[in-house]
Amino acid sequence: MGEREFELGGVNHIALVCKDMARTVTFYRDVLGLPLIKTIDLPHGSGQHFFFDIGNGDSLAFFWFPDAPDAAPGVASAGALPGHGSMVSAHGSMNHIAFNVPADKFDAYCKRLGEKGIKLSPVLNHDDSEMQVSPRMHDGVFVRSVYFFDPDGVCLEFACWTRAFSAADVAHDPMTAQGERALGLVTGARVTVGA
Repeated sequence: MGEREFELGGVNHIALVCKDMARTVTFYRDVLGLPLIKTIDLPHGSGQHFFFDIGNGDSLAFFWFPDAPDAAPGVASAGALPGHGSMVSAHGSMNHIAFNVPADKFDAYCKRLGEKGIKLSPVLNHDDSEMQVSPRMHDGVFVRSVYFFDPDGVCLEFACWTRAFSAADVAHDPMTAQGERALGLVTGARVTVGA
């Protein structure tokens, strides 16, 4: 791979908005075990901004604004967990955050979340089959996922890659707003009309 135009080193932080910062600290620090690394009281009583360490120098941050509007599940965030309803959200929304976890600890982490009283989606073994998920692990599974909500309805995911990717994994041209494929944009393959 050639030199990149911008040398990005991962995610510095993702900033979300919570309704109750104390409840957010209790969930992320005490339930998920993420270290709280920075707290800020915003000027003039306009809110707070807290940061949690999610590993690799990356952070998950939360704003608390005293006058923030109510949550809008299904618009600004996922409305349901996979396997429990539609997880569709609006353009420009933050659908979910996937935390990378070790593949050899994935099942134990799912069990631990359940023991902490967190409602989980079914475990999804993502593959390239027609339904794109398998109830069991097999050589074609490329990532395992389990989803759950935080106290504000932010959809979170524990995910682990299970195999390396190759050029064959980039095989789909993207869709346009009109529902048509932008043929050749990713794959380089061109289809002639009438073919």
